[in-house]
Amino acid sequence: MGTSAITALREIILEVVRLTAQGEWKVFVLDEGSKKLVDCVIKEDDILEENVTNIEQIESKRGMNQTLDAVYLLSPQPHIVECLMSDLERRRYRRSYIVWTSSLPTELRDRIDRSGVAREQIAQSRVLNVDFFPRESHLITFRDPWSFPMLFHPACNQLVRKHMDDLSQKIVSVCVSLGEYPTIRYYRPRSPLHEASVLCSHLARFVQDGLDQHAKHHEDFPPPSPRPRGVLIITDRTMDLFAPLIHEFTYQAMVHDLLPLREEDKIFYKTTVKQGGAKEEEKDMELGEKDKIWVENRHMHMKDLLEKLVDDFKKFRAANPQFAEDDDNPSSLNSIKDMIAGLPQFQEGKEAYSLHLNMAQECMNLFQKCQLPNIATAEQSLATGLDEDYKKPKNLADQVVRLLDDDNVNFPDRLRLIIEYILYRDGVFSSDIEKLLAHASLPARDGEVIHNLDLLGARISRPLKDNKPAPQPLFQKKQAPPPGSEDLSISRFDPLLKPMIEELLRGTLDQTLFPFTKPLLDANDGILGQTNVSQASLRSAKPTWARTRPSAMEPRQRIIVFMAGGATYSESRVCYDLSQTLSKDIYLTTSHMLNPNLFLRQVRDLSVDKRQLDLPIDRPKPKPPAHIYEIEPRPPEKSSQPPSASLGAMNLNSDSANKNSSTNGFSKSSAKPHPLPSPPFITAAPSSGKLSKEPKEKKRHFFGRK
Repeated sequence: MGTSAITALREIILEVVRLTAQGEWKVFVLDEGSKKLVDCVIKEDDILEENVTNIEQIESKRGMNQTLDAVYLLSPQPHIVECLMSDLERRRYRRSYIVWTSSLPTELRDRIDRSGVAREQIAQSRVLNVDFFPRESHLITFRDPWSFPMLFHPACNQLVRKHMDDLSQKIVSVCVSLGEYPTIRYYRPRSPLHEASVLCSHLARFVQDGLDQHAKHHEDFPPPSPRPRGVLIITDRTMDLFAPLIHEFTYQAMVHDLLPLREEDKIFYKTTVKQGGAKEEEKDMELGEKDKIWVENRHMHMKDLLEKLVDDFKKFRAANPQFAEDDDNPSSLNSIKDMIAGLPQFQEGKEAYSLHLNMAQECMNLFQKCQLPNIATAEQSLATGLDEDYKKPKNLADQVVRLLDDDNVNFPDRLRLIIEYILYRDGVFSSDIEKLLAHASLPARDGEVIHNLDLLGARISRPLKDNKPAPQPLFQKKQAPPPGSEDLSISRFDPLLKPMIEELLRGTLDQTLFPFTKPLLDANDGILGQTNVSQASLRSAKPTWARTRPSAMEPRQRIIVFMAGGATYSESRVCYDLSQTLSKDIYLTTSHMLNPNLFLRQVRDLSVDKRQLDLPIDRPKPKPPAHIYEIEPRPPEKSSQPPSASLGAMNLNSDSANKNSSTNGFSKSSAKPHPLPSPPFITAAPSSGKLSKEPKEKKRHFFGRK
């Protein structure tokens, strides 16, 4: 499905390694931050195949290697610049090629430019614009959950400008990496009640300025392409407050809502493998792009998933009959060979099916135990404003109160129901909020979560005499499906991202609600004309227009959606679904991914003291490691005694004669040694099938294996 963001970033980084110091052996040097970025998309072996002898981490203590060039991929941070300067001053490598993941601040660039040693040692310095983390093929995050309080916490107002600069730089990196110079539109709410209502307009202009500056200084941007010009839409969490609260019953969303996942740089779920056998054990299993079962089924509705998983596992077993559990006596030598050859793949596949069958079954158990069918019925009416018959719902307050009194409904779900009811009513009396909390037996601190929603533009309470009309919905309400079509009553709600993208591509997206950062060049040009101009036309005198309906063979237009303040898995699913049905490449980009529990916790924290937020900007700044200030031990001095005695005792056939040869095969006294070092001797290790090097110094790899 179109271009994967993971593949795009992987190729960019590998191309830099391949073309820098081309044809020569080199060392690849990372820092802690850039290592995570590379680890996200590339295997270590892929880097080593590009004439790289070793992968090192700049913060670690390393030996001198003055016979090889170094390619650095570094984060533009002060302590990393200090580590780099230490390497340059020691002349640790022969030449240094510096690649920054994003723009280097002026003061740090000046620190390097003032150094004479740096000017001698640095062969090339450039910015790569890769400061983001593709989580899936069409889902990109910045791994920055602190973005939410930075944007919406009242005590963080002084930090907003700097944070939006950082966000805009990352968004520009995404666009540049995809080769897109898009038109930009942004969400501008009607009659806003919250201070952060100008967030999207400021951020959009920062991004526009960043892209314009990049195009000004890079003649090759955007690259020529027949692809229709892309569109970037910048919106924020306040546009849709139902999406992070409502129960979604597709596989990925349910797993992140209900199951105890361990989320770090990667996502893990602990499950039991080889269940019932002698080798039964608990194992942390990764949920990622390498898991084909996960990728294929993560957006499937749970009502269909379990049956499909069982059928797929039966097909998997049928395709591997040599591993049948009752086949203890293989019939032939060939059968044994087949079993040995396929055993790792079979075991991996078997564990993967076991993982997903266990996860899906656990989700369905919780679905019944926690009264989610009844909760979902009420939630869908609250979120859509329509009942199962697509009419105005009746007696919703009674339904909500009954659920709040139900002992089988857990406390977080009760809080979610109360918030959804208040959003549906566009605010209630303050006394009613207290009654709802009392019915739910929720602590008073949960009231803070409710009242903090006004910082996100929600209307929470209203006076007794309130003549204010109900707010106009952003998009038309969902129409009833045609008779005979499948429509699940507990999954009628669509995140607002869906109608937003659909109207954009139809050319009907309201320009007062989603204005452009730059006005249309021609008043007669429709919205489709503005967005469908090809990349090549940006630098040509005569525009080239794409057809409204591209054929299957034509390059697909790219739509990049940035959701400030965190996005949900239901919104990610919508982008994949629309990419498929509309033949576009739609990328969801955000600071971090939200599940309902994280969203409630972050909203609650909007009223705590700023010092309790533990923002990275408030933490002590990282310092360079102490060892970079240590003096390198001097190499042993050569003996000053005359060589006559040793020459007289020398035997040309003895080992002592060979001691005067250098490691690259040239005599130490050779007048004209080869100007470039020979590549290290490489042998194939028969035990692992991997490449290993034979210098005496042990190879150190700091790069995590995929």
